Amino acid sequence: MAITRDEVKAALARIAVPTGGDLISKDMIRALTVRDDGAVSFVIEAPSAEIARQMEPLRAAAQAAVERLPGVASVQAVLTAPTEQKAPPALKVGGHPKPQDGPKRVPGVDRVIAIASGKGGVGKSTLAANLAVALARQGRKIGLLDADIYGPSQPRMMGLSQRPASPDGKTILPLQAHGVTMMSIGLMLDEAKAVVWRGPMLMGALQQMLGQVDWTHHTGGDRLDALIVDLPPGTGDVQLTLCTKAVVTGAIVVSTPQDVALLDARKALDMFATLKTPVLGLVENMSVYHCPECGHEAHIFGHGGVAAEAEKLGLPFLGALPIDLETRLAGDGGTPVAGGEGAMADAFGALARRLIDGGMG
Repeated sequence: MAITRDEVKAALARIAVPTGGDLISKDMIRALTVRDDGAVSFVIEAPSAEIARQMEPLRAAAQAAVERLPGVASVQAVLTAPTEQKAPPALKVGGHPKPQDGPKRVPGVDRVIAIASGKGGVGKSTLAANLAVALARQGRKIGLLDADIYGPSQPRMMGLSQRPASPDGKTILPLQAHGVTMMSIGLMLDEAKAVVWRGPMLMGALQQMLGQVDWTHHTGGDRLDALIVDLPPGTGDVQLTLCTKAVVTGAIVVSTPQDVALLDARKALDMFATLKTPVLGLVENMSVYHCPECGHEAHIFGHGGVAAEAEKLGLPFLGALPIDLETRLAGDGGTPVAGGEGAMADAFGALARRLIDGGMG
């Protein structure tokens, strides 16, 4: 069985640091790479060059701990320390967008699939995270871009908190979790701070994440089969920027069944029609509630409204997903339910297969 990043991080978390804590809790691991052939590499960053000179035994212990893991073929552990002379320039996030002649393809990405909704609270981000994981489980190289800049939730859902590295102050190295390459503005800013930006700064930040992120960083240089983009709710600057600055393969619109949600979903569909972005299909979320105690089904938000809307508009209906406590708990815990086993994992797997069978647009 192939070694995973989580298993490597668990081993490194057992390596105590003399000043207290461990290599993971002290955020001393950089550039962790786990290849399919079992080759593992990582950098241990000491607080200073003086401390680094005393940490060779710790580096050797970390390397030995990872080498003992089943499935590891080789380990390269490098000890480093920041120096004032060699520190890369700071990466600035946001700012006004740069002029661009028409939509461009995202470097290193074959397809861009936008996940959208007319209103918030319909489970769009949960769908985006689980669809990305489900596609990755079926052997596709998948990226996930959290473009919900005012309310980024993908770092929590994917279990990531490290700040992405930038070797030159321009290129952004994304993180990886559950087999998915992920980038979010939430990883670049303080989680507790509100993003108080005008529209042009949002547009500039999205343009950065589309064009400056090295989406092939975790694939050995291979292009991503698809980049899933979790859009904010509504029809604003971020949606307009994505569809006019990038070549978007298509969009999936998520809605709950009740009329008030469908009203806003129709606005999202109209926006994509205006922007000439194909709609790959509609998904009905929170379609039914299955009582875990008695098995009774309750249609809390109604049922079938999204399927009827898809039929009316001649669009594919990609599936209905129930309200599920495990899905919510898994998302809050940073382990998307699609990465496990059970009915919900199967449901997201079926949705992924429908996209794959349809050529993902």
